[in-house]
Amino acid sequence: MKTTNKIKTLNDLSLCADYTFIDTLTPDPKANDDKKDHFPREVFSGHYVPVIPTAIKEPLYITHSKNFFKELGLDDTLAKNDEFIKIFSGDLSNAPKPLLNYGWATGYALSIYGTEYYEQCPFSSGNGYGDGRAISIFEGILNGKRWEMQLKGGGRTPYCRGADGKAVLRSSVREFLAQEHMDSLGVSTSRSLSLYVSKSETTQRPWFSNGSYSKNPDIMINEPVAISTRVASSFLRVGQLELFGRRARKDEHPDAFKELRDIVLHTIDREYQMIDQNLPLEDKIIDLAISFRDRVTSLVANWIRVGYTQGNFNSDNCAIGGFTLDYGPFGFIDMFDPRYQPWTGGGVHFSFLNQPHAAKQNFHMFCTALKPLIQSDDTTLAQLEKIDNDFDAMMENKMVKMWADKLGLKSLDTDLFNELIELMINTDVDYTIFFRELSHIPDDINPLQKSFYNEIFHDTKLLSRWEKWLENWKVAIDVSSLESKQKLSKQMKQINPKYTLREWFLVPAYNQAHSGDYTLIKELQEVMNNPYEEQSKLIEEKYYQKKPSKFFNVAGISHVSCSS
Repeated sequence: MKTTNKIKTLNDLSLCADYTFIDTLTPDPKANDDKKDHFPREVFSGHYVPVIPTAIKEPLYITHSKNFFKELGLDDTLAKNDEFIKIFSGDLSNAPKPLLNYGWATGYALSIYGTEYYEQCPFSSGNGYGDGRAISIFEGILNGKRWEMQLKGGGRTPYCRGADGKAVLRSSVREFLAQEHMDSLGVSTSRSLSLYVSKSETTQRPWFSNGSYSKNPDIMINEPVAISTRVASSFLRVGQLELFGRRARKDEHPDAFKELRDIVLHTIDREYQMIDQNLPLEDKIIDLAISFRDRVTSLVANWIRVGYTQGNFNSDNCAIGGFTLDYGPFGFIDMFDPRYQPWTGGGVHFSFLNQPHAAKQNFHMFCTALKPLIQSDDTTLAQLEKIDNDFDAMMENKMVKMWADKLGLKSLDTDLFNELIELMINTDVDYTIFFRELSHIPDDINPLQKSFYNEIFHDTKLLSRWEKWLENWKVAIDVSSLESKQKLSKQMKQINPKYTLREWFLVPAYNQAHSGDYTLIKELQEVMNNPYEEQSKLIEEKYYQKKPSKFFNVAGISHVSCSS
């Protein structure tokens, strides 16, 4: 293992490898010796299955994250290096040692809004659910920090549930751009390393016919196969702990308790190094729960701050590290609606302003998974249950502070806030544009009307309410001098982004990419990596706009299926 500030070759990268996950945890004892474990089967024990990825054919470079390459100490030339492309499009056969020539897939349980499910796996046992097309291929230290790299679309694993294990260009473009955009927004997230597409390989996916208003995909389309590499401190999920917690709770095999203990200790080592390693296990568990609760509540408050909806916030899509993971049916809100939900299968429980409650359910399942380790310790159990029960209070505190920050207030005025929410709903306000325009601290409501989807000049009562609200807000903020006004405006502009990655920006980008034109992808990278900055007039006219009426309710733009 070696840490370097400039990695110019694969050999340099290989010297940074340090595979603690597979070195310290237990492999599936029934895994195939040749690691070609590409067919659905039940996995009864072990923390991971060694799997050789399935490379895409004739990989072609689309883009990489220059910002993230710089953070990692990677030279930009690597992204277009033939050997680098091979590895990060799934061909590990010639990976220089000590890089592995295989990867690993993990199992996890599924809970939806606090309810355990087993039927989603093809064996109705929960033993076939996990990384169906995501295969980790690297873990190591880069620029002093531990990272894990995972191929999204790396081929079939035992958890593929009969699917083909591939990712398509459309979903890969969405995830690649979204991860880096979220990081630029200051929201904790997995990151994007590289994106490659096959010149010749396609696969079929259900999607929406052009201009459809259908809530469900109504056609099958051929789409180019792609592989993106996502990177995180780990890919440990709440659902992962749940799987081992369930097995320990039911005493499903002789090592069930040990496997739960090992994955919990590994989680602390990977994600919560601040916890004292010399503490007894019971104390570590309490510190882990407190720390995770703090992170996940901060995460969800930040999602709402920037107008992001996860869409499918099941426990298996909830990273124990407390960052955003799995950009499937996500969406950035256009017209403000507390019940906004970009995924047709998500329901109200994963909608925009219900995300704090969804997080609470995931945190409860996290605490439940830990209980077998402390079942005989009534004192620790009571502590854990109190931490679980206090989730609402901590979430509320984070949300109150977030709303106060968005409004430039030192403390939240509840009446002022409630009136604003009602006005935003009644007026059909664009969420991002409204708060950005408010950040200029306007003299009257005219600039705010740039965010209104509905004209309100004819509605004198509504117009009067807006004028009164703005007047009351300006009394509540500190703008007693030009200097204080400028200071507050600058502060609010670092809370309220000017640009967010709306779906109607993404659609033309991935559509053009299908024909080999990556211009819009690169443009979106530049724009969305600077979401708080004032950019050119041309960019403003293109990307600082309300959603056009022609896109409302259109399938694939206003709503999506669970991304393939």
